[in-house]
Amino acid sequence: MSDAATTDESQDTSPLPVVNIPRAQKSADLATILGLIFTFGLIIAAIAVKQTDARFIDGSSLLIVVLGTLTATAISYTLEELKQAGSIIAHSMVQKQWNPRLLANSLVSLAVIAKKKGVLALSNYNAELEKNEFLFQSFQMVIDGFNPEEIEFLLTQELEAEYERHKRSASITRRASEIAPAMGLIGTLIGLVMMLANLEDPEKIGPAMAIALLTTFYGAILGTIVMAPLAVKLEKRSSDEFMMKSLVKIAAVSIASQDNPRKLEMLLNSELPPAQRIRYFD
Repeated sequence: MSDAATTDESQDTSPLPVVNIPRAQKSADLATILGLIFTFGLIIAAIAVKQTDARFIDGSSLLIVVLGTLTATAISYTLEELKQAGSIIAHSMVQKQWNPRLLANSLVSLAVIAKKKGVLALSNYNAELEKNEFLFQSFQMVIDGFNPEEIEFLLTQELEAEYERHKRSASITRRASEIAPAMGLIGTLIGLVMMLANLEDPEKIGPAMAIALLTTFYGAILGTIVMAPLAVKLEKRSSDEFMMKSLVKIAAVSIASQDNPRKLEMLLNSELPPAQRIRYFD
């Protein structure tokens, strides 16, 4: 702890102000859930309107596309990466809604307290800081007296490592979206070979043709409707979380450098979207 911080703390004996650290609000991702429901509903409705007797369910076609997509995707990645991606995808139906403006205001409030009373005063807010694991870890380094360069280096390393993990998980779903239509094409080729091999038996032409067409149908649905949008969703969420943690990193480095809180406000606003920028001192 620096002498300047200790001096500030001893001079200001006023009660500590209340600082509320916003939590990420967890809720069902209705955009994803309803999007899938309505898309599949439209496909089913289009089939039903035609009042056809054609069968759109075929076990062999599903086996080729679904299992084939999973196994072919697994070839490109390690088992550990697939497990991690599976965990992230399983939680994709639940979204974390962050409020960057509230977080930025709380960070500036903590900077003001640290400037007036010294960084040791921040330890009184551990209960609030623990609401956010990354925030608690970052500010603990400030309280423990790490210099700004060390804090920036360590937090940057952690952020980049986490971003790469999330990017890798998104790339797995994107890879699956590319493989699914290809597996549909493979199923089509299998069906065509079966059909051509049994031209003399008209009864076998129909089932073979069904496999040929339905695997392409299933592959297009799995790749275009499920996997590709899911990859985009995972990338968006990773980007949002990276921005929130970047705000925390900027605040931790600024407080450790004993910057003026007004400077921190400007730094945070440079990261925030225009609609989310704060005016703490106005």
